[in-house]
Amino acid sequence: MALINPHINFNGNAEEAFNFYKSVFGGEFTKIMRFKDIANDEFPVAEKEANKLMHIALSIGNNTLRGNDVPESMGQVNENENRSKIAISAESFEEADRLFNGLSVGGSIEIPNDDSSSDSYFAMLRDKFGIEWMIDLTKRS
Repeated sequence: MALINPHINFNGNAEEAFNFYKSVFGGEFTKIMRFKDIANDEFPVAEKEANKLMHIALSIGNNTLRGNDVPESMGQVNENENRSKIAISAESFEEADRLFNGLSVGGSIEIPNDDSSSDSYFAMLRDKFGIEWMIDLTKRS
C-alpha cells in the first residue's frame, strides 16, 4: 500500500527549516538534492539558487517529511496557501499509474508520470478540488 507523506515548499529556507524539524523529531535525512545537482543545458540554474534545495527528505519513523525551495524564477510561495503538497510513495509502477490516473480526473497535470530519471518515476498534479499531489516510485536496481 502506498505511503502518504507531507511535502512543504519554502521561499529559500528549506535547509534551515529541515534542520529545525530534525532537531524536534529526530530521524535522518534520507535524501538531499540541490538545484545544482540537476542543472544542465536544458535546465540552467542561476548561481544564487544553485545551493538551494530541490529536494530534501527527513525520515520520521515510518513517515517521511519532504520539502524544497521554490526558485525565484517560479515566483514566491504564498505562505498562507498552496505551500504544501501531498506526496505519495508508490510501491509499484501499476500503483503509481493507478493513483495518478484516478487523482488527475477533472484536475490538471503539472508533470505527467515520467521515468526519465535514473532512480525515480515521478508525477505531479492538482486534483479537481485544487489539492496538489506528487506521486513517486523509487526504482530499485
